[in-house]
Amino acid sequence: MTAADRVPRALRREWAAAVALLALSTLGGAAALGPALAPTDPIGIDFGVLPRSPTVRWLAAAFTVLAFEATFTYRRLDANRPERSAEAAATPADAYASLGLPNLVTLVRGALFAGVAGFGLLAPTPAVAWAPAILYGAGCALDAVDGFLARRRDRTTELGAKLDLAIDTTGFLVAPVVAVLWGQLPVWYLSLSAARYLFKLGRGLRRRRGKPVYDLPPSRLRRPLAGLQMAFIAFALAPVLSLSAIRPLAALVLAPSLAVFVRDYLAVSGRLPRGDD
Repeated sequence: MTAADRVPRALRREWAAAVALLALSTLGGAAALGPALAPTDPIGIDFGVLPRSPTVRWLAAAFTVLAFEATFTYRRLDANRPERSAEAAATPADAYASLGLPNLVTLVRGALFAGVAGFGLLAPTPAVAWAPAILYGAGCALDAVDGFLARRRDRTTELGAKLDLAIDTTGFLVAPVVAVLWGQLPVWYLSLSAARYLFKLGRGLRRRRGKPVYDLPPSRLRRPLAGLQMAFIAFALAPVLSLSAIRPLAALVLAPSLAVFVRDYLAVSGRLPRGDD
């Protein structure tokens, strides 16, 4: 039986309904934002391929991110089953027939981050200056909600873990890019986004070369630092401080996260002794 055969039809239908609802909500957001969007080129650059309508530009970026998130979820619907130990995983459990409220909340987070991405193709204006910060901040606040619901309802799933990480990574990519394009973060802050992909690339290359790849060691710092980054990025997106004032704060917040990425790669490649930090 293939992975696709293990996905209940009811689960696929619920996925389609959830994606359709999020797409309609995104269209509604575009309609609400439309009068406030400025008909100007994003950050003064026009590559000759962008539509003139600012609403269409916002939708183009938002739907691109939303489509990625929807596709990511669909391809992993067979993982919508309880998280199990390594021994129990040898006999895969049946997938739940419903996404469950925790995963639906995670998808809402993804839609909010998709909305943030839409502003990357627009010039900042006073009318929408706070919008990226509000959308990103709301998505980050819901990060605690989906995990709480999963534990409270005993619905921690393999899909939920994968989807939560993917949505977090998406937010860590699109939000800093928008902040840089809007002149609210220095360009070198994008090294945070790059570090995540370089880490995955490094692990993948080691596997392809037949080199050992170890599990990530437990860490007391990883999650708190991720929360710190979320809070700082939301703050940086808000039109509160100038770039010159944000720059030293960005360096202070970024340095420990980059250090943890380096530490983690050295650990998974076997160059560091394994242990809890």
